[in-house]
Amino acid sequence: MSTFFLLFLPVIVPILGGLGVFIIRFKNRTARQIYVGAVVIVNMILSLVAIFVAPKGQTVTLIPFTENYSIALRLDGMAVFFGFILCTLWVVATFYSFEYMKHEGKENKFFGFYTMSFGIAMGLAFSANLLTFYLFYELLTLGTLPLVMHAMNPQAQYAGKKYIIYSIGGATFAFIAMVFMMYYGTSLDFTFGGVLDMLQVAGNEQWLLVVFVLAFFGFGVKAAVFPLSSWLPSAGVAPTPVTALLHAVAVVNAGVYALVRLIYYTFGTEFLSGSWAQYVVMSAALVTIVYGSSMALRTQHLKRRLAYSTVSNLSYMVFGLTMMTPAGMVGGLTHMVVHSILKILAFFCVGAILYKTHREYVYEINGFGRKMPITMATFTISAIGLMGIPPLPGFLSKWNLGTAAVESGNPLAYAGIGVLILSTLLTALYMMQIVFKAYFPNKEIDVATLNKDVKDPNLFMTIPFILLAVAAIVLGIYHQPLMDMFSNIANGLF
Repeated sequence: MSTFFLLFLPVIVPILGGLGVFIIRFKNRTARQIYVGAVVIVNMILSLVAIFVAPKGQTVTLIPFTENYSIALRLDGMAVFFGFILCTLWVVATFYSFEYMKHEGKENKFFGFYTMSFGIAMGLAFSANLLTFYLFYELLTLGTLPLVMHAMNPQAQYAGKKYIIYSIGGATFAFIAMVFMMYYGTSLDFTFGGVLDMLQVAGNEQWLLVVFVLAFFGFGVKAAVFPLSSWLPSAGVAPTPVTALLHAVAVVNAGVYALVRLIYYTFGTEFLSGSWAQYVVMSAALVTIVYGSSMALRTQHLKRRLAYSTVSNLSYMVFGLTMMTPAGMVGGLTHMVVHSILKILAFFCVGAILYKTHREYVYEINGFGRKMPITMATFTISAIGLMGIPPLPGFLSKWNLGTAAVESGNPLAYAGIGVLILSTLLTALYMMQIVFKAYFPNKEIDVATLNKDVKDPNLFMTIPFILLAVAAIVLGIYHQPLMDMFSNIANGLF
């Protein structure tokens, strides 16, 4: 198979497959589930074949505009990493959603956009240049907007409006950066070390730093960087498979992925490191870490608590990236994969509680540990992992970030170590409060009567719990190959 088809098929197959959901008249729910399941499994296989077989560094042009500007796909180390996260977790989320969406209604609309968003996200992962990336970045906003607004009640409409305003507003800043790069860059292609033409830049360094900061906050909207993070908790009104998709797999990770491409592959760390712009963006990351953790502790609503936790954890990654060192990049990428697994697991467990009991608050889950043993056991694994307790992988990513901060020589990064410690303590409080409520109920409450109908969901939902929990444990113990890959990416070798 040619490189063109290896890279293009994982993008176009789910987009066409999602359109098929709207066109085909399915006889029943089972027929639609078989169709959607087949599309996402086939696309996972196509994506994995592309990741492991397609030649690295070879550009495939889809739409040429000029000699220097085109819509094009290419596989490099970052594309391999992000594409692998997307194609594996998307399949798990899809099968979970088969059961969850039975009582949500409008399943055709949901699975149509859900499947199309898979292809859009793969296009974003495989983008060869800033122009292609920007196109798929905007399409991802449009593809996921109907999912956020799925219920179409006032809360969902408000969340959708907020999501689109923040996303499009941020994209405007990112667009300004792209225009500047057309003039000050040698090309728009993603090149490790950056593409700035230093002869053109000479004398305009401060303007370029301003443009970088604007682009950082523009792309940082999807990474929920403070003060542009409030859309993320609001989006929690969407069905749980959507919030898992938004908060752990595609949308927020796309924001972090955009910052990787911006810092390391467009502007370059040689230009940015040590500048006032680096201190601005690192400060934003540290403020967001504390803000997200504090708000998570204050919030009693389960999904909103996890949403604020996501806000905090995303800026762990951003903190690593803004160190602008290979070790910092390794720490940021490590936390991206760790958080993806642990947070989608946490959202799935909370979604199961909502699905089976319609209870949404921390104080409503007294005694669920015995009634929902699989759900709460796997949630506990997620909680311990996010706290950073070994041998679960949260310890690995936080250790890497702390080590990178010490080695960076940056005074603000040293302060970041204290921020990480504070956030870890807050994480322990807001995650373990849920665990303790489930396993150690208040004595004055008649748990047996209150929870008489509470039980674990069926296999469509519990198998994803178990697979993700096992993946987290394995990653915590056997992580060296992943660390080697991240090291190669961070040093421009892959």
